[in-house]
Amino acid sequence: MSACLVFGQTGQVAQGIAKLARHYTMLDVTQLGRTQADLTRPETVAAQILSRKPAIVINAAAYTKVDLAESDEAAARLVNASSPALMAEACQKVGAALIHISTDYVFDGTGAKPYAEDDPVAPQGAYGRTKLQGEQAIRAALDHHLILRTAWVFSDTGQNFVRTMVKLNRDVIRVVDDQTGNPTPADFIAATCLEMATMIAQRSQGPWGTYHYTGQPATTWFGFAQAIFAEAEKLGKKAPTLEPITTDQYPTPARRPAWSVLDTGKIHRDWGITPPDWRDVLPVIVKSLLEQDSPS
Repeated sequence: MSACLVFGQTGQVAQGIAKLARHYTMLDVTQLGRTQADLTRPETVAAQILSRKPAIVINAAAYTKVDLAESDEAAARLVNASSPALMAEACQKVGAALIHISTDYVFDGTGAKPYAEDDPVAPQGAYGRTKLQGEQAIRAALDHHLILRTAWVFSDTGQNFVRTMVKLNRDVIRVVDDQTGNPTPADFIAATCLEMATMIAQRSQGPWGTYHYTGQPATTWFGFAQAIFAEAEKLGKKAPTLEPITTDQYPTPARRPAWSVLDTGKIHRDWGITPPDWRDVLPVIVKSLLEQDSPS
């Protein structure tokens, strides 16, 4: 078995890894939370790698409060850039490979076709800037790395768009319809990280580099909301009236990409990994969220 050290316990992907890890029998997975490795104190993260000397590290922890990052970029930078930088340096010292989760926010959102991994980056806010800084630091320090960019993560745990929609009890809900992206189930991101780690353990090599992994097909937030409430209605929840609005009608501190569709062809070609159809997973997530609200 190969020792696999995972940073993160409470995030959506981290919880997915916790659920799925037992199925990946070539990996001896140890998951660390904030009390053991605090990403706001990057030296604690490096210390864990240097002392444990894992074969593979998965970074499933991040500062993901996109709007709050606009007023607290220093905190976001510690978690999203400084800690990954020291992770990569420590991995280089102990000979470990690093799998790191990044984001569509590294792009400016003005595209018209799916972004490829080598398309120019131009983040428009603090969250995207700090995530890009983390990517750059990893590439500079460590050859044996995989950066997995994803988007619109959802699950039945943590805060995400599906949970927000299901929990709302309003007759009319207004949803942005001019931002396009790819909803991505968190458990599938977790499984992809574990699959890649297993393949690394088997062959002790890459291919290394940056990959895009998102659910298919692309949609807008309005389209996503329509799909969510269609599933909820099948389970007895009264569907609200949905009204499409523009980004300008729903201002937020951080600018959201209008177009964040990612091209996932490379991960299929290099790793044989095919991203899921999020519509197949959505009914399970909606059902779980509704059951969480049901009286026991």
